[in-house]
Amino acid sequence: MSVLASGSRGNCALVATSSTRILVDAGLSGRETFKRLRALGERAEEISAILITHEHSDHVAGLQRLATKLNVPVFLTAPTHHAWSRAVRDEKGAIPELPKSEHFSAGRGFCVGDIEVMPFTIPHDAADPVGFTFRAEGVKIGFATDLGYMPASVRDHLRGCSVLVMESNHDVEMLRSGPYPWSVKQRVMSRVGHLSNDSLAEFFSSDYDGGAEYVILAHLSEQNNHPEIARAAAEQALGGRQGLWHNRVLLATQTEVLEPIRL
Repeated sequence: MSVLASGSRGNCALVATSSTRILVDAGLSGRETFKRLRALGERAEEISAILITHEHSDHVAGLQRLATKLNVPVFLTAPTHHAWSRAVRDEKGAIPELPKSEHFSAGRGFCVGDIEVMPFTIPHDAADPVGFTFRAEGVKIGFATDLGYMPASVRDHLRGCSVLVMESNHDVEMLRSGPYPWSVKQRVMSRVGHLSNDSLAEFFSSDYDGGAEYVILAHLSEQNNHPEIARAAAEQALGGRQGLWHNRVLLATQTEVLEPIRL
């Protein structure tokens, strides 16, 4: 798996087996998505499906073009599909069509090729936001970004993962003293906003099972965080628990493709 981009300007990741390739979110332009796939040595025409977590533009900005160009199924919840359709209608009110769409519901698993997908509800200010776990060949990968806090249900879904992609969006003090309007700061810090470095560290130090070989910190704010602050908070929390020293902490960025993790 790899993260093609992560942050407020566009999100996209790749989860793949030898026979199935899934894009998680489509927040980059079609051209940029294809460019970053090539950088990974991947062929766009081999993508099997696109999965969408929620309808915010940094997760769906390239969806229309990608879905049309690739002609692959797009998996999303019905409320997310409806919210996306309303947001992208043109000046005449026409709604662009997805060539192939498949609706799923949180808590009900489905398969894409040989990958088992389990969507789960996350607390975020979107129509029907979800995280995902993926299972194939004895490996489990968990994605949980764009969530205001870590409810017990999310913690349960993330147990037993070999790779965890987790939001570490902001440093609370940087956010409070930063340039955002107070209304935006309140939204980010709310229980349907974004996970702070401290909140993620609390999860790692208290209710994390310690099983992942790799922990990927994602959706870092370029205004209200710094990669090394996020990394230090995560590593301190992980290092504070005996036996968790083997976790490798990686950073997903907005501008660079994450080197593929092969399991």
